[in-house]
Amino acid sequence: MASLTSGPIALFAFAAVLKVLLFPSYHSTDFEVHRNWLAITHTLPLHKWYYETTSEWTLDYPPLFAIFERTLAAIAQLTGGHVDMTISQHPRLDTHTLFFQRASVIVTEALFFYAATRFFKHMNTREQTIRVALVFCSPGLLFVDNIHFQYNGFLYGILLLSIHAMWENQFLLGGALFAITLNFKHIYLYQAPAYFIYILGAYCFVKVGDKYTFSLVRLIQMGLTVVAVFAASFGPFFQHLPQIMSRLFPFKRGLCHAYWAPNFWALYSFADRVAIQIVKSTGGDDTLGDVKSLTRGLVGNSVFAVLPDVTPLHTLVLTVVFQLPSLYLLWKRPTKAAFIDSLVLCGFSSFLFGWHVHEKAILLILIPFSIVAARTRRHAQIFYILSCVGTFSLFPLIFKATEAPTKVIVLLLFAILAHHYLAILTPTTTENTKKSSTTTVTLRLSIIEKMYLYGLIPLFVYAEMLHPVVFSRGQLEFLPLMMISVYCSVGVVYSFIVLSFLMK
Repeated sequence: MASLTSGPIALFAFAAVLKVLLFPSYHSTDFEVHRNWLAITHTLPLHKWYYETTSEWTLDYPPLFAIFERTLAAIAQLTGGHVDMTISQHPRLDTHTLFFQRASVIVTEALFFYAATRFFKHMNTREQTIRVALVFCSPGLLFVDNIHFQYNGFLYGILLLSIHAMWENQFLLGGALFAITLNFKHIYLYQAPAYFIYILGAYCFVKVGDKYTFSLVRLIQMGLTVVAVFAASFGPFFQHLPQIMSRLFPFKRGLCHAYWAPNFWALYSFADRVAIQIVKSTGGDDTLGDVKSLTRGLVGNSVFAVLPDVTPLHTLVLTVVFQLPSLYLLWKRPTKAAFIDSLVLCGFSSFLFGWHVHEKAILLILIPFSIVAARTRRHAQIFYILSCVGTFSLFPLIFKATEAPTKVIVLLLFAILAHHYLAILTPTTTENTKKSSTTTVTLRLSIIEKMYLYGLIPLFVYAEMLHPVVFSRGQLEFLPLMMISVYCSVGVVYSFIVLSFLMK
C-alpha cells in the first residue's frame, strides 16, 4: 500500500495555498448568508433559530448544519471577538470575518481530502495522486466554495466516506453517514433512492446456499441507525418541525432559479421563448412576449406563454421516472459499480428535472462521478465533457471582471491536465498497419464532442466581452445567461444520455 505522504499531501498543501490567495476575491451574498447564520446561532437561543427574520437570509438548512454554524461561532469567539456576529438587516463585512470564514472552508475541506484518499489508498503514489486530484481539485467546487462562498467540501467528504463504507460492506456505518449528510444539507435527498435499493439488495437480503433470504433483523438495524441520526438532529427542535419544514422545502419558489441551471427546464424555457417568436411572426398574439418571469432572472411562479406550465408534481414525477432505470438495474445487480452508477444517475435526474434547481447542484453529479471517472475510456470522456461544461456553467456565479482571468485559467488548467491524465489512466490499444499493437495516450473525443467544447470559447467571448459593448447597460442583460445555460444544457443532457447507457 502506498503511503499517503508525498504526492497527495503536496497536492493538498498546494491547493490550500491557492485558496488562501483567493481570500480577497469576489464573494456572493452566500457569504452574508453564512455570516448571518453565525450571528443567529451565536446570539439567539436554539428555539428561535428558525424563526429569526431580521435579515432576508434566514436559516433554511437542516439542524446539523445549524449546529455546525454554532460550533464555528464558538471557535470565532476564540479569536477575541473580532468576527462580526451581529444580527443585521443589512450585510456586514470586515477583514477578520472574511478571513475567518474563508479559512474555515479550507480547514473543513480536509475531511473531503481524507475521504477522497480512502478510495485510492492501495494504489502507487503517482496514480493515487492523479485520482485524488480528479476528485479533490474539482474546479467547480473551487468556484462555489472558495470564491462564490459556500461549505460544500466537507459535506461531500461525509458523502464520500459513506460511499466508501458501503463499498467496504460497512452498511450500518454507511447508512449513518448518509443520514448525517442529509441532516446537514437536504439536497442529498435526491440520492436516497440509490442508497435504499442498494442497502435492501446488498445488505437486507442474505445469501443462504443458492438462495437469498430477506433479513428483517438487518432492516430493523438499519432503520434504527438512520432514525437515531434523525432523532439526534431534529430532537432538540421537535416542537418546531413545521417551521423547519417550511424553511427546508420552499415550493413557493419558481421552477427555474434566477440564472437557469443548465438542465432540461432551461431547454424547455428556451423552447417557449422560441415558440413565442414563431407565434408572433405568424400573426399570433402579440402579448405573449409579456411573460417575463423566466427571462428576467426573477424567482417566483413560473409561467410559460406557449408550452404547458410546470408544477412541482410534474418535476417530481419526471425525476422519479428517470431515476427508475438505474434503480431497477441496481436492484437486479446490487454491486459496488452499479451503486455508484445509480447514485450518479439519481443525482443527474434530479438536476435535470427537479424543481428550482441551482446551477451549483451540478456538483452533486461531478463529485461522485469523479471517483469512477477512469473506469473505462468512455467514462473518462463523459466525465471530461461534463466537468468542462458544468464548470463553465458556473461562470455567471462569478460575474465580476476582476475574477475573469481566474475563471479562465482554472478551467483551462483543468481541461489540459484532466485530458492528459484521464488518457493515461484509460489507455487504449490499437492495431497499426504493421499489425503491431500500440498504446494510444489520448482521450480521443469525437469530432462533434471536440467542436462542442471548442464552442465554449466564442460563447465566453460574447457573454463576457462583446455583449457589454454591443448593448447598453440594462439592455438584454440576461441574454448571455440564457445563452450559457442553454448551450451548457445540451452538453449536460448529452452526458446523461450516454452515461445512462453505460450502466449495464
